[in-house]
Amino acid sequence: MTIDELNKIKKEYEELVLVRKLVKEQGEKLAEKTGYRKQVLVCGGTGCTSSGSKKVIAALEKSLKDNGIEDEILVVRTGCFGLCSLGPIMIVYPEGAFYSQATPEGVERIVKEHLVEGNVVTDLLYQETVHSDGSILSLSETPFYKKQLRIALRNCGVIDPENIKEYIAMDGYQALAKALTSMTPDQVIDEVLNSGLRGRGGGGFPTGRKWSFTRASQGDVKYVCCNADEGDPGAFMDRSILEGDPQCIIEAMIIAGYAIGAHHGFVYVRAEYPIAVQRLTIAIEQAREKGFLGKDIFGSGFDFDMEIRLGAGAFVCGEETALMTSIEGNRGEPHPRPPFPAVKGLFGKPTVLNNVETYANIAQIILNGSDWYSSIGTEKSRGTKVFALGGKINNVGLVEIPMGTTLREIVEEIGGGIPNGKKFKAAQTGGPSGGCIPAEHIDTPIDYDSLIAIGSMMGSGGMIILDEDTCMVDIAKFYLEFTVDESCGKCTPCRVGTQRLLQYLDKITKGNGEPDDLEKIDELAQHMQKSSLCALGQTAPNPILSTMKYFKDEYVAHIDEKKCPAGVCKSLIRYEIIPDKCKGCTRCARNCPVGAISGTVKQPHVIDSSKCIKCGICITNCKFDAIITG
Repeated sequence: MTIDELNKIKKEYEELVLVRKLVKEQGEKLAEKTGYRKQVLVCGGTGCTSSGSKKVIAALEKSLKDNGIEDEILVVRTGCFGLCSLGPIMIVYPEGAFYSQATPEGVERIVKEHLVEGNVVTDLLYQETVHSDGSILSLSETPFYKKQLRIALRNCGVIDPENIKEYIAMDGYQALAKALTSMTPDQVIDEVLNSGLRGRGGGGFPTGRKWSFTRASQGDVKYVCCNADEGDPGAFMDRSILEGDPQCIIEAMIIAGYAIGAHHGFVYVRAEYPIAVQRLTIAIEQAREKGFLGKDIFGSGFDFDMEIRLGAGAFVCGEETALMTSIEGNRGEPHPRPPFPAVKGLFGKPTVLNNVETYANIAQIILNGSDWYSSIGTEKSRGTKVFALGGKINNVGLVEIPMGTTLREIVEEIGGGIPNGKKFKAAQTGGPSGGCIPAEHIDTPIDYDSLIAIGSMMGSGGMIILDEDTCMVDIAKFYLEFTVDESCGKCTPCRVGTQRLLQYLDKITKGNGEPDDLEKIDELAQHMQKSSLCALGQTAPNPILSTMKYFKDEYVAHIDEKKCPAGVCKSLIRYEIIPDKCKGCTRCARNCPVGAISGTVKQPHVIDSSKCIKCGICITNCKFDAIITG
């Protein structure tokens, strides 16, 4: 592949892809030149696939054929659009009509009324895109997208991830051509260093510095690795990038190889990501076929190739030394550092390892320059960050925001607020290694240092929103259960410490907690932070420490009052019947599975707490709201 051939493909396909950017009048004029009257983009990411996008695509293709317009309409299966809670998603261009929660039945209407007759089916649209006068707003004007800046996600939901030519049309491999033909390896590293890009896998280490260390290391063989072993509960950022834009990771890894002097790369991706693995496999084959992988890339004399290694889902393999040990075919366990991977990594050779999101920024930095990238974000946290927004939030999905955006903006504007009028209580960031940000800190800017200052961390990008009905002790317990299961067991502080912490939390949530338990938890947590071998054990206490810091009153209520304020911890819930409201209808007694309710007809009933199993059936059956929990 020469640069002239690259530019020829770009010119051939860029108008086709540009239709998806220039909606309305400009898009319509451009569409005429592409040979397709309309383009229909359907999300093929894991979220929409799980909610039925394959059936939607099948119904779409059948309906187009039945109406004789299959040659006039281009159907594109893309990656994630971001609004996962509205899937399956289907967007028609050049209008930019955003159809949400699409169904095979709805598709037939869309084809007949919109694609054939030219009338947008307004009642099936995502209502945030419908103006009061009936006109359609572009996605960039909706609250969900308005404050986002998509760099890592720039091609997700825009291109066909299985068509390398569409990636090329979006400036794909231009950065690689620039690096190989007009920049030295040191210049590439300086550009990444000056951009201020920090590792997006959680540690936040400056990417350019990591590359410079690896380049400076002596070794006849070096490696480039990509950590796609995303394991935090509720996190799906890396998976979505691989599903929607796999070529950007390949391009970035080749650039990294050139910068440090490596000629081979590995992508370590968990086997539970079948769509991501499939698309990455196709992308590697296509890149190799076009000459972006292999010998003498762009005639520069530089060689590079890569392969995929599947992980079995061990959370600890997200730690760099454990990941490399797993690639080597051994049990994924961490090793003491130093030596760091930049000196002695994969197969004992100098290795650079970054995660998927970090690599997703590289091509844009090389193409647009470090000054452009460093102008985004805050002084110590440059660029953007992708978050998987989940939990008690209206707009569940994938978002990319400039560093420094406040938590309030994410929750109330991008996220659309808390469902059912509930109050925001906290946001859990950083997964099992992170902490909880309470409502009092909702105006905190989201960047590395600000989160650490309040006892949380960025992590890889999971952000779980919690409302007033959440028990913070139970949340801490949930994450401890996870780390207990995922500890590799190699070091005693983590293996034993996580189990001991979980025992304390289990004891507290069952009403058996003692006042000095909190001091014992704090002491044990400090020992784990100082002496655990890897970050899994060192950060495992964080969810407990942050919840104890900001929600200590809930721990005290569990211990001293034997009460769960949120009514979540089953062992601490008491069911009571309010005599003044009870009509003696006997429905609760008749439906109680353990006979814990007694009373006569038309007389107030009573619940025997010693028999009650707290199943909630009595509340469900009571028509008079006479049963309460406390």
